[in-house]
Amino acid sequence: MASTFPTGEPAPTDGALPPAALAGLGTRPFGVYVHVPFCATRCGYCDFNTYTPGELGSSASPASWLEGLRRELDLAAHVLGSAPRVDTLFVGGGTPSLLGADGLAEVLDVVRATFGLAPGAEVTTESNPESTSTAFFAGLAEAGYTRVSLGMQSAARHVLAVLNRTHTPGRAVEAAREARAAGIGHVNLDLIYGTPGERPEDLAASLDAVLEAGVDHVSAYALIVEEGTALARRVRRGELPMPDDDVLADRYEQVDAALTAAGLTWYEVSNWAASDAARCRHNLGYWLGGDWWGAGPGAHSHVGGVRWWNVKHPAKYAATLADGLSPAVGREVLTRDDQRIERVLLELRLAEGLPVDALDAPAATEAAAAVHDGLLDGPALAAGRCVLTSRGRLLADAVVRRLT
Repeated sequence: MASTFPTGEPAPTDGALPPAALAGLGTRPFGVYVHVPFCATRCGYCDFNTYTPGELGSSASPASWLEGLRRELDLAAHVLGSAPRVDTLFVGGGTPSLLGADGLAEVLDVVRATFGLAPGAEVTTESNPESTSTAFFAGLAEAGYTRVSLGMQSAARHVLAVLNRTHTPGRAVEAAREARAAGIGHVNLDLIYGTPGERPEDLAASLDAVLEAGVDHVSAYALIVEEGTALARRVRRGELPMPDDDVLADRYEQVDAALTAAGLTWYEVSNWAASDAARCRHNLGYWLGGDWWGAGPGAHSHVGGVRWWNVKHPAKYAATLADGLSPAVGREVLTRDDQRIERVLLELRLAEGLPVDALDAPAATEAAAAVHDGLLDGPALAAGRCVLTSRGRLLADAVVRRLT
């Protein structure tokens, strides 16, 4: 089930933002995230805010969700006033491909009509390989989508079974090829490594399949056992072992070596791209402290140092907006210190690293010590940047703690 919200203050019912948050609007990248909460089945490891048909019953539908989305984006345009045109749109979930190409085209049309798209805007949707087809990708390309992210996770059938993934091992590669053939400019495949029962040769086969697909972007994440998931219950009952940290580190190095050798370069700890143009600009907006409006049930937003989050259930989301109210249920106004800590947390994960002048004096001393420990690159620090070494990427969270 979905993870819990952070602790915050009540959000205003009209969605209003402090004048200080709006002051710099347009000077930072502006993105829109659209959350599609629907899934055909629930994967055992997933704790996202998603719902299967059996869980929703008749209380919500794609039609009521889309009407709520229209209303929320109208609210966003009102709150933001002279909002900049959208630099990046990311439709995530859930399983956005369940909407079909026509449904996703309608989502893009709503965003385009409400805000407008900046020239060269990046427009991404996530998709489950099993709910895609040649016609689906052709429809996306015609609608104006420039990027597709496909959930592959693994090429090993027994690994997919542990994750409760329903697609067949080869379908993700086929889907990636179909997307490229349809004219989608950038295609990403997601991998998960460290699943109980996954062997080094299983991961090697998955990496071979990814490279065979010819994609220009790969995201690879260590399996995390989230509380409240079916996977966590299986681990608690002793049916599956908890992923081992040393094994996860070995798997990460295996991923990095294979992708680097194939010409995909890491630009964020869990992301590799074939070129600068292939990097996910929407996610870079998150990591670089940009502004974005998150629309949909449970979506999170950030504008000018204010973060807020929406009610989770799709029925409540649609009903709240139908009553003319903001769906936001809580928010945080970040202090200067909050923003400094978040900048370290996020920018340090990037290949370009973090400017040393973003650190206070004690943190700068810790950065020098981290170089001695092999966690930060010495020449880069001398040039004014905190850049993780290969070993530092394995211990990124620990480095962040040292610098904050």
